[in-house]
Amino acid sequence: MFRRTFSIVGLWLALSGMTAGAETGAAPESETDTLVLKKLEWFQDMKFGLLMHWGTYSQWQIVESWTLCPEDENWCERRGEKSRDYFEYKQAYENLQTTFNPIRFDPDSWAAAAKEAGMKYVIFTTKHHDGFCMFDTKETDYKVTSKACPFSANPRANIAREILASFRKQGFGTGAYFSKPDWHNQDYWWPYFPPFDRNVNYDIKKYPQKWDAFKTFTFNQIRELMSEYGTMDILWLDGGWVQPMTATSPRWGKAPCDQDIDMPKIAAMARSLQPGLIIVDRAVEGRHQNYRTPEQEVPDTALSYVWETCMPMATSWSYVSTDTYKPTSMLIHLLVDIVAKGGNLLLNIGPSPEGELPPTSLERLKEIGAWMTVNGNALYYTRAIAPYKEGKICFTRLPNGRVNAIYLADENESAPPETITINSFTPKTRSKMIMLGVNADVKWEKAGKGFVIRIPESARQNPPCNYAWTFQFEVESL
Repeated sequence: MFRRTFSIVGLWLALSGMTAGAETGAAPESETDTLVLKKLEWFQDMKFGLLMHWGTYSQWQIVESWTLCPEDENWCERRGEKSRDYFEYKQAYENLQTTFNPIRFDPDSWAAAAKEAGMKYVIFTTKHHDGFCMFDTKETDYKVTSKACPFSANPRANIAREILASFRKQGFGTGAYFSKPDWHNQDYWWPYFPPFDRNVNYDIKKYPQKWDAFKTFTFNQIRELMSEYGTMDILWLDGGWVQPMTATSPRWGKAPCDQDIDMPKIAAMARSLQPGLIIVDRAVEGRHQNYRTPEQEVPDTALSYVWETCMPMATSWSYVSTDTYKPTSMLIHLLVDIVAKGGNLLLNIGPSPEGELPPTSLERLKEIGAWMTVNGNALYYTRAIAPYKEGKICFTRLPNGRVNAIYLADENESAPPETITINSFTPKTRSKMIMLGVNADVKWEKAGKGFVIRIPESARQNPPCNYAWTFQFEVESL
């Protein structure tokens, strides 16, 4: 990931409309491939996905990959007995391959938990910046299926294949996270020179043959993922500093340089194998960023293009046994706020080195699922509708034109209030007001430019769910 920080307090402020919006940039270049456009519509219907950061680094419970990066940033800080000497540390880190043995790995149970939560697609880290491959690549032995890794003897050693197959079997869309930079590959970080930041550590113009070798390596690995791992909906490329250098390119690290891996060639190959594939070349302006991915941020309002907020359920992307998890109410409010603004939420969980999802994450998924069972109809297949939000109420629009008003409960609200006033819309005369999960009649009346909903006493005494309540109605005009 791009290692931005975003505090829990900051998140609450964002959901209250009290902070600056996400760094979303200009709209992505318009896509013309009709199959991709169709897949993007599907993506916007799904709303809620699971991202998983998993690799050998889970054994040390550290920031994924980044302690290998010699930048003076807090997320690159090395700890432990090997931390004083960079090269000793790197060797010890890469030796984690020899002890990675997640014998409790059960992707079917992961898919079942995510499905219960109402998630509709999964994106898995096939390779992070450290270069360790969680799939059976033929391009390197630095992989989970190498004989150097004890888990290689397990029937489920090809972890990426197992995860994607298990989720696909339970009806999920599937995507491959793939890091463009590879800090293990000697054609990216050449051992002849020490690395000085996250970028390639040699002059590409002076040593073009090495860069060509790295381009071939990258092309071949992506081709493996696109041809040997079943139907793929999304190719989610991380490491945005690996891109052609232009006047508008972001400047990554101390010595940014032109790192052109020929994305047009990669995209053409990938879509020849996976027609309609969504490609997300994160933070790279141009044709190959089909949607934007604000990291741990939420825009102030709806955007004019497809987008997805990615955020960890806890504070870390990777597994930390003592991590602090966001409350269920926060996660549900976050999801509602994002969907009301036309986005998707890609929520991350880091599996343990033993191969299990942390117990707290499973509790959160179950609690989110209970809420989604009642209210999922107010999110799936919807689109944004102005003004998106009015105070504590978020709005979404169904394909049939009906509007959902989702009331976000305060921390101390365990039941809906007696009345809710909405000024942004006027329901059609004599149209029926529905409270999702409630069978009783819900009365409403016009009031000024808006209307007042009167909550049935039975729904107040026995609410259909916690955290937020949905009211669905027809409107006079849009």
